[in-house]
Amino acid sequence: MTIADNDQAVVNVAALGEQLLGRWAATRRTARELAGRPEVHRIEGLSPAEHRVRCFDQLHYLVEHQAVHRAFPAALGGSDDHGGNIAGFEELVVADPSLQIKAGVQWGLFGAAVLHLGTAEHHQAWLPGIMNMEIPGCFAMTETGHGSDVASIATTAVFDPHTQEFVIHTPFRAAWKDYIGNAAVDGRAAVVFAQLITQGVNHGVHAFYVELRERSGDFLPGIGGEDNGLKGGLNGIDNGRLHFTQVRIPRTNLLNRYGNVDDDGTYTSTIASPGRRFFTMLGTLVQGRVSLDGAAVAVSKLALKTAVQYATERRQFNAASDLTEEVLMDYQRHQRRLLPLVAATYATSFAHEELLEKLNGVFSGEHDSDEDRQDLETLAAALKPLSTWHALNTLQECREACGGAGFLTENRFTSLRADLDIYTTFEGDNNVLLQLVAKRLLADFANEFRGVDFGVLARYVVTQAAERTIHRTGLRRVLQSVVDTGSEKKSAIALRDENTQHELLCGRVESMVSELAGELRGARRMPQAKAAALFNEHQNELIDTARAHAELLQWEAFTAALKQTGDPGTKQVLTWLRDLFGLTLIENNLAWYLMHGRLSAQRARTLGPYINRLLAKLRPHSVDLVDAFGYGPEHIRMAIGTGAEKERQDEAMAYARRQRASGDSPIDEKTLIARREKADAS
Repeated sequence: MTIADNDQAVVNVAALGEQLLGRWAATRRTARELAGRPEVHRIEGLSPAEHRVRCFDQLHYLVEHQAVHRAFPAALGGSDDHGGNIAGFEELVVADPSLQIKAGVQWGLFGAAVLHLGTAEHHQAWLPGIMNMEIPGCFAMTETGHGSDVASIATTAVFDPHTQEFVIHTPFRAAWKDYIGNAAVDGRAAVVFAQLITQGVNHGVHAFYVELRERSGDFLPGIGGEDNGLKGGLNGIDNGRLHFTQVRIPRTNLLNRYGNVDDDGTYTSTIASPGRRFFTMLGTLVQGRVSLDGAAVAVSKLALKTAVQYATERRQFNAASDLTEEVLMDYQRHQRRLLPLVAATYATSFAHEELLEKLNGVFSGEHDSDEDRQDLETLAAALKPLSTWHALNTLQECREACGGAGFLTENRFTSLRADLDIYTTFEGDNNVLLQLVAKRLLADFANEFRGVDFGVLARYVVTQAAERTIHRTGLRRVLQSVVDTGSEKKSAIALRDENTQHELLCGRVESMVSELAGELRGARRMPQAKAAALFNEHQNELIDTARAHAELLQWEAFTAALKQTGDPGTKQVLTWLRDLFGLTLIENNLAWYLMHGRLSAQRARTLGPYINRLLAKLRPHSVDLVDAFGYGPEHIRMAIGTGAEKERQDEAMAYARRQRASGDSPIDEKTLIARREKADAS
């Protein structure tokens, strides 16, 4: 089927919306209904102090409406629904990102740490109070001196066998717990991460339940802190710093699911490797990254629903008509600005649904092997950076595409962007996460050759060397040019072929991984400093490789979703949209494809024009595509998203028509000049 074969394709908005809701559609609908209520909405213009109070009160509202307990055990009033919990929780972002993150601190971090790192005794002691807000809490991991490098935190928990207590201590200023949600005002307890030391041995980072404040709000002895103050966004959350001076807690306050200290100080663990134990404990908290991925997707949908709708109503300049100004969405540049973002949002949405499925499989126990957990952690580390960067880019582009109106606070773009800004660095800095993904890719690459005989490895090295020679000498580019010569139409057809797109995207990842593996070969046998220097020399390539891998995952998720689309018209439009996503990725990395001989110059020249033709095909469906996101006026809450612009434009055109019909309309000076010139010529 060619691009012109189905001009009459129509999107079934209801069916597409249902597909986007995914497996947990009912939960999402319930969560969206709640997020549409005024009681949970952000009120623009509140002072930070007022915003904090409102968010804290809203947590009680969420408890009353059973909105946040889905992941907790059924025996305690939850529903053991881990995938549904994240699906519902991420919808809170459309009400107020501050509320979503404050709720995430209370139940997704503080409560989840007790649930996943503690044992039944801890659950009985603290989870009921955490769930009903009797115990507002904090997740005290990050330190001023160590953000993403959790393994190096400096807070200590030294066991004293004489008193059966751990002594929590921050030995210097850089060891203070920093940027901690709920720490400045509301937190009454915290899960504190510290280096567990017993019998003179440091067993690495563990989690401890520590009470912080009296009911009066005063810190308990030995505990202090300060307010982080005004932030660039999320000012409904009372972020603060905490420090501990020889604070004693009972031995039983160690959350000891993965590591325990007996009353004589003996340390035991079911996981012998300290490194594996550390990553297993942190891996239980991966749902934070998953929820940020989903929230970023939701905000991107919200912004695009408004910007695309506005672009189909707003008129500007009358290049094609003396009577009617052009709709913004009919300008090619406007299509170039917004429609690739719509395509990328669909890709991130479908990829997020696969991530949710993976999380639910692990946390429900259905698919909970070590390999499953590692895959979940890697997938979350790959997708969260791309979706959060995409959300910021989308908000900025939508703001600009809506002109001055987009800059008004009433239209939410600026406040949402300010709030989402921090999503790129908490729950793991995006660049650090991508570096972890790249290392996993390299490890998998190395495992492919573990145990193979010399002959197999030699043949692989020869093949890779030959391929690199072909690319670097341009031989493949010459061969492809021969195939492409004289047939630009054939080149365009090849680029829109699903298998060709996959080959180009997948081939780039495979090539980047193999080249990195070659450059880093032997690093394990080097002295530590030399190996670190070698990795640092290739850090940028590591991150680029991981990003290419994540983009491939998104493209594959989009393609898999196409196979689940039953309505022919919807499937045709989604195929164009998937092609737009894939070809935009290739266009963004065109230099790489040309330098490596994966595309000829002639085929590359067809890419831009074909993308433009795709945009023209997608233009009539643009509103349907964003309507399928499923957000109504109660979620959007932007003045330019109400249809008021269309009313203004219709009023203006009606006025112009009446003026012309009345005969009282003044004559344009240019028309008068043209008449005179014509008269003079005759």
